Amino acid sequence: MDLVTGGTGLVGSHLLMELARAGRPVRAIHRAGSDLQRVRRLFAWYGPELAMAWDAIQWVEAELSDLPALEAALAGASRVYHCAGLISFDPSDRNQLLKTNFEGTRNVVNCCLGLGIKQLCHVSSIATIGGKLGSGKEEDPWDPQRTNVYATSKYLAEMEAWRGGQEGLEVAIVNPGVVLGPGSYDSGSGRLIAAAGNGLRYYPPGGTGFVGVGDVVRAMILLMDGGHFNNRYLLVGNNLSYREILGQIAGVLEVRAPEKPLKYWQMNFLRPLDWLASHISGRKRRLTGAQIRSFRNPKQFDNGKILKTLGGFQFTDIRDILEICGRHYRETANS
Repeated sequence: MDLVTGGTGLVGSHLLMELARAGRPVRAIHRAGSDLQRVRRLFAWYGPELAMAWDAIQWVEAELSDLPALEAALAGASRVYHCAGLISFDPSDRNQLLKTNFEGTRNVVNCCLGLGIKQLCHVSSIATIGGKLGSGKEEDPWDPQRTNVYATSKYLAEMEAWRGGQEGLEVAIVNPGVVLGPGSYDSGSGRLIAAAGNGLRYYPPGGTGFVGVGDVVRAMILLMDGGHFNNRYLLVGNNLSYREILGQIAGVLEVRAPEKPLKYWQMNFLRPLDWLASHISGRKRRLTGAQIRSFRNPKQFDNGKILKTLGGFQFTDIRDILEICGRHYRETANS
């Protein structure tokens, strides 16, 4: 049986679709209070086949920090897809990021080892890719001087996955870029689509790597089925500037594309105001020093390793991905 952590997230929910559609026995972990009905509606949005596949999934409530509940949830699984994680670049979330991403992964690894589960696919991030300015390859070393709280938590989580590999687990790590796909638009990469849909006037400098959620889950399943362990793989379909990606999203949603570049001096001026607003209102930080540094130093991510490993694998055209996202956003954003 396959087990998926983070089953209500963007990657986790789409992974469950593929596994259930293939007729594989699958169990999914979700947190208390998570919106299972939102995920069920997403299944149904894709069509009757997936609406029916929902009933084949065994849902189990468990927190990554609750070892007895986590161990009970993992019992009987033959392999684990660890998709659960917290995404935040707000320094005030440091402790929660470490608890969820680092300690949570440590608990998953320890449960796998204790229960005799042999295979683990761990979802990391391109945020952990270090190396020289502009470089973006799997072999690039971690650089603690150019990082943020989210990247640090994901790097430490990778170290736990590699430790599991040294203790007998067969481990595959994937490092997706910004994952785009139908889902929620008030968190994660969905905010990018919602922001463009609201008619942004300004676009930030720089850019990063982007990938469709369908490509991520396809690669994960193929890596596990093919026995491609003890390696990590960058999953990036397109390297795009923020102007390009926001412009393409705006085109799909038929709204005005942002036309004015956001200057570095403007971001540095806005940063303390953003800090003050977050402390007064309690909302998350939207602009940090680490984010501004990342805008200055964009990377070009190399997807050659995954293409070579999975012969014949191709990434979906970004325009096709955005068309699907745009259709789902228009049909569901206000529901």
